[in-house]
Amino acid sequence: MNTNDKFVITISREVGSGGRTIGRKLAERLGVRYCDKRLIKELMNMFNLNEGEIESIKGKKRNWVEDLFSRVSPEFGSDVFIPKGMEYPQPVTSDEIFACEKQILISLAEESSCVIAGRSGFFVLKDHPNKFDVYVHASRPNRIARVMSRQKISKEEAEEVIDYVDKARENYIQKFTSTSRYDLRNYDLVLNTDYLTEDEAVDCILKAIG
Repeated sequence: MNTNDKFVITISREVGSGGRTIGRKLAERLGVRYCDKRLIKELMNMFNLNEGEIESIKGKKRNWVEDLFSRVSPEFGSDVFIPKGMEYPQPVTSDEIFACEKQILISLAEESSCVIAGRSGFFVLKDHPNKFDVYVHASRPNRIARVMSRQKISKEEAEEVIDYVDKARENYIQKFTSTSRYDLRNYDLVLNTDYLTEDEAVDCILKAIG
């Protein structure tokens, strides 16, 4: 990757691995835009949803209720979600969420060099001419400890958060990319933060991109 030209680095990560913080620190070291909350805010404004509702839509799989809707009323496809306060029948689907995320990510990458955390960036920006994809993971015990510390919750609650987010993200990735986020062939660099501090992880990425 040539950092003298416009570039994008995507950070895919497991919740509790420190990937978000690594992405932010990397952007600071490179002096470029860090894209995470901005994208969520764009989606929230577009659909009048909160962050939890967006993540719920993204991770949903078709169930028997949605299947019934699709049979009774053709306009109800898979992954239908009706936000509180929205008049029936005006659902927001994961397809719409993905389409908006894709549009926003491409726009961000075209604007300037940036580091993008999550949002299927490794796939959405696969045709970008100057891109580097990183995957950050950690062991379950370390992820649980980090989530407990960051969110001030119990071990049981942290386990529930991890299981829910892991399942939701994998469902979303599989649906729209026909791959798995655990397929390491999708990335240029894989980091295990059991053995690295956040700053050491940033150093590894900087060394890898030259």
